[in-house]
Amino acid sequence: MRKAISRIIVTILLILFIGSVAAILFILKQYRDDEAVYGQAAGQFTMENEPAAPADNGGAEIAPITVDFEALKKVNEDVIGWIYCEDTVIDYPVLRGEDNDYYLHHTYDGKSSISGSIFVDTNNRPGFVDSNTVIYGHHMKNKSMFATISNWADQDYYEEHPIMWLLTPERDYKIVLFSEYTTSAYSDTYLMYQAPCPELDEYLQRAAKQSNFKSDAQAPEQLDGNARYVLLSTCAYVFDDARDVLHGKLVPADSAGGVAVAQ
Repeated sequence: MRKAISRIIVTILLILFIGSVAAILFILKQYRDDEAVYGQAAGQFTMENEPAAPADNGGAEIAPITVDFEALKKVNEDVIGWIYCEDTVIDYPVLRGEDNDYYLHHTYDGKSSISGSIFVDTNNRPGFVDSNTVIYGHHMKNKSMFATISNWADQDYYEEHPIMWLLTPERDYKIVLFSEYTTSAYSDTYLMYQAPCPELDEYLQRAAKQSNFKSDAQAPEQLDGNARYVLLSTCAYVFDDARDVLHGKLVPADSAGGVAVAQ
């Protein structure tokens, strides 16, 4: 009887072990598949711009990559931009869906995915016209999507990567980063402001004071309430419902999709 029970237990444990290994292998395959999808997207739809001296551009500032938005929108009309940070993994299309759930679970081309997409909160108006726009991305264990946002907590890392780029079909923007910290998913960090107001000024000052890095970009005179801002957000795992966030100021460039525009 005991031998029979022992055999049953061993069989159950073996089944559980095989199931766990299969689940891990399936997840790892999904990671690889999603990395391939976004790697192929960057290779297919973007191209590095040749660096040019300011004098060569007549003093214009052009985004460091070009994006073929016409081709991207043929794949998915929900693509509204591209976010890029040199020498990092952040190099992704930006989506805006009908809700804040779909692109948690789907890639930019609509395939089911654990990595999801980088996407804008649907409570923000299209076109990055609000005073602050929230952009979400998963914190993936392979450090893809927005998992590296916490790297900006390190002063040296910030100084090596003080800006990102947000490219759109209408206009490109340099994202001047000015604050990184961990907060609750239910904090005032996620308040949205459509237009300049005293509350927005207070919001920006609070964000700057909470930052884990120090920067001249945090000076009150730099945080112009008439400018527009983005909040990059991802999950953190230091407490329940924790989020790592990165604030940036949008500074218009002289390009759209990486192509120079007339001044």
